[in-house]
Amino acid sequence: MKTDKVVLGILGGVAAGALLGILFAPEKGDKTRKRIMDKSNDYADELKDKLDTLLGTMTNKYEKIWKEGENLISQGKSMFDEAKADGKSKFDDAKAEGKTKFDDFKNEIKNSNI
Repeated sequence: MKTDKVVLGILGGVAAGALLGILFAPEKGDKTRKRIMDKSNDYADELKDKLDTLLGTMTNKYEKIWKEGENLISQGKSMFDEAKADGKSKFDDAKAEGKTKFDDFKNEIKNSNI
């Protein structure tokens, strides 16, 4: 971003210098106005190209960041789903083991002569 500001500053300085040089040149008014107009158009085109390039760069960076964010969300969701499935599986295993132990204990009590 700083490089772009420097480039724009240099272009502005060059434009101002060229304009002052043309204004103080010993030529007829028609020629001077035409040269000013031509230079102004050239600098305007250069500035437009620089701004288009800057906009394109910013758009590409935004799209890249957006895609990375989507990928991170997708990965996080996938990891959450895996953890959820793993937790459910462990819960079901613990539940089955608890039921088995409870049933064994219940049978032990029934079979004992107390």
